[in-house]
Amino acid sequence: MIFDQTDESEFAGPPVDAEMIRHAEDVLQVRLPKSYVDLLSVQNGGDLRNRCFPTEFPTSWAPDHVCVDAIWGVGGEWGVDVVSRDMITEWRYPEIGVVFGITPSAGHDTVMLDYSECGPFGEPSVAYIDEDRVPRPLANSFAEFLQGLVSCRTFGDDED
Repeated sequence: MIFDQTDESEFAGPPVDAEMIRHAEDVLQVRLPKSYVDLLSVQNGGDLRNRCFPTEFPTSWAPDHVCVDAIWGVGGEWGVDVVSRDMITEWRYPEIGVVFGITPSAGHDTVMLDYSECGPFGEPSVAYIDEDRVPRPLANSFAEFLQGLVSCRTFGDDED
């Protein structure tokens, strides 16, 4: 189970249908990864159960990992089609793709689907964007990103 089912997340959107996915892709001008779309068909975004992703580089969060509290779905108040462009503009993130994750810093850093190598219709990698706004690779795909998420207790963090 990817999402934390202990409570209802404010980041979970309405049930997804094909029209919502098409609309989001039209707004974002990219093809969303199949693994992301498949996840949204189970639950349209929400708080993550395992929130930490190990890194080989230090981040503003920790020396060896990044924390991602939640993943945005599509549609609704917090869909990537609604918030990603605004986040990129407001926080001056690089124009590499789609902001899909919420970190504890609430904007100072983030995770993005990175289309810079594959183009808008390819399979994006996942990049971490820190305060310096330099994209750093986290995973070769969204599916790999999901598989790499671990409990934050792995790093000695108290909260999970």
